[in-house]
Amino acid sequence: MASRGILSQLTELVRAVADAARSTPPAEQCSTEQHTTEQHTTEQRTPEQRTPEQRSPRLRREPTPAERAERVERVEPTYAPERDGEPDPGEVVWAWVPYEEDASRGKDRPVLVLSVAPSRRGREVVALMLTSKEHADAERDGRRWMDVGTGAWDAQRRPSEVRLDRVLHLDAGAVRREGAALDERVFTRVAEAASRLHGW
Repeated sequence: MASRGILSQLTELVRAVADAARSTPPAEQCSTEQHTTEQHTTEQRTPEQRTPEQRSPRLRREPTPAERAERVERVEPTYAPERDGEPDPGEVVWAWVPYEEDASRGKDRPVLVLSVAPSRRGREVVALMLTSKEHADAERDGRRWMDVGTGAWDAQRRPSEVRLDRVLHLDAGAVRREGAALDERVFTRVAEAASRLHGW
């Protein structure tokens, strides 16, 4: 009788250990469940609580100076304008340019094309933006400006300045229209100044 009681106790103990092992999820399963919970929590957030990347996966942030330098290290400005309706180096064209502080917003403005190269999306235009707003200080708030004179890109023939420190990478399809070709001597001065600044 005593041995039968001990055997019964051992059987119950084995069952208890097996039940405990089955009720404890593997570490990988816990991690997966935690990830699923976090993903569900993110999906439940209101648009105001989500980050810009979560609200709009296509939104591209402005590249950091290091990233910008890495992208433009192979730029080779070449003067080659053509009246063919396409953006060519040396031309001032109009394109939608995103704001630095908010890449989801921007404005249509003239840009000076430095080079055009193939990209995964077709053709990429490397350019510098122009403005008719005068900057008395050529170097203000880390921004570098250079006079380029007047041209047909501005209907009022106002003197324009080109910003050297911010290099734009635009899809060729984003170019709305040609404005005019910059004088070759002016283009050369701009290209040399940009090359010195960015180390091309």
